[in-house]
Amino acid sequence: MADRIMLFAIPGFFILMALELLAAWIMKRRVYRLNDSINSIGLGVLSQIVGVFAKVLTIGIYAWVVQRVALFELSMDKAWVWISALVLYDFCYYWLHRMGHEVNVLWAAHVVHHQSERYNLSTALRQTGSGALLGWIFYLPMALLGYPVEVFAVVAVIDLLYQYWIHTELVGRLGWFDRVFASPSNHRAHHAVNDRYLDRNYGGIFILWDRMLGSFVEEDDNDPPVYGTRAPLRSWNPLWANAEVYWAVAKDAWHARRWRDKLRVWVARPGWRPADVAERFPKPEFDQQREEYDPPVSRPMAWYCLVQFALLLGLGVQFLQTAMLMSLAAVIVYLVFLIGSLVVLGALLEGRRLARWFEVARLVLFGAIPAISGLWLDGSELPLAARWICALVAAVSMMMLLLAWRSQPTIRKDEAVTIADGVDLR
Repeated sequence: MADRIMLFAIPGFFILMALELLAAWIMKRRVYRLNDSINSIGLGVLSQIVGVFAKVLTIGIYAWVVQRVALFELSMDKAWVWISALVLYDFCYYWLHRMGHEVNVLWAAHVVHHQSERYNLSTALRQTGSGALLGWIFYLPMALLGYPVEVFAVVAVIDLLYQYWIHTELVGRLGWFDRVFASPSNHRAHHAVNDRYLDRNYGGIFILWDRMLGSFVEEDDNDPPVYGTRAPLRSWNPLWANAEVYWAVAKDAWHARRWRDKLRVWVARPGWRPADVAERFPKPEFDQQREEYDPPVSRPMAWYCLVQFALLLGLGVQFLQTAMLMSLAAVIVYLVFLIGSLVVLGALLEGRRLARWFEVARLVLFGAIPAISGLWLDGSELPLAARWICALVAAVSMMMLLLAWRSQPTIRKDEAVTIADGVDLR
């Protein structure tokens, strides 16, 4: 049921983004950037793809605890069970969210959601691909109390969907609502890197938890939120977005001389580094006035990436609908193609020279595999007309790519962005 709710919600996400874009145009405000939005939505796709398999871990552990060690046997037929489950889930989420800002290894997963330097509805879809590794621990109290798996899964989706609409700059303060619930104003403060706002407002649905536990801050018009992270990602690579902090912490652990520091760096607050490591490998100071990461991209290349990304979204939805019915080999092939495609699109938006050749290879595979094998990426057999359509899409895309690349501005060596630019903690 939870999976069906999420699939039905996907069209709603894009309708609301279109409405936000229209409202921003009417209000003469620029809240979206194409490259940033593609990166955010692509990370959401990657998160959902990983989530198909992560559920085996998260739901599996939860179900085992409910069946073996639960203190009570709660019924799905009781309204109070559903209501209390939603409230308790949000309280557990508060602590997961808070620890995600206070413990390095948890921040390494959560940082993905904060990397965007824009704040709009596409930012809400920017989710981690590794959060399930440790996130399940925080919901074990619900399993111990005996909340059924089905109830847990549905309230989890409800809590997640609620948080979508609060990622916008176009909705102002809402009076009493801001004092009880998470709202756009409250959540803007949460995403800000200003000293005033840092590490505050963790509630998913209820902001009351923050007011009760001392982590609330009110948005101040005299100090407008600045979004992103204190060590900017500076990349459109979705794999690097998920790995950057893990890599930075692992490097600090490797270079630390004392074993205690090698372990502590994983559980310390984000930004903490062993003294000897900080001395040998200093990091640049946080600059709140830094320019946003926005490599120059020609309009034809931007349109090309948008069209290809729209096609990838369709493939991503098809994968989510059929993944559990595929063979392991088909799942691996589909995953490699989807994730590789997102990485290549990110490289195109960064203006990397080798990106065009990887894109050519991707298009050849997209057109040639169905034509030669007669099979789609999920292992199903394609009718002849569908094979011709794949080949035609690949050929037209290749011509579009050639035209787009010719119009692409040349990036000087001193403007080139390397992976190392994004390696820092916060």
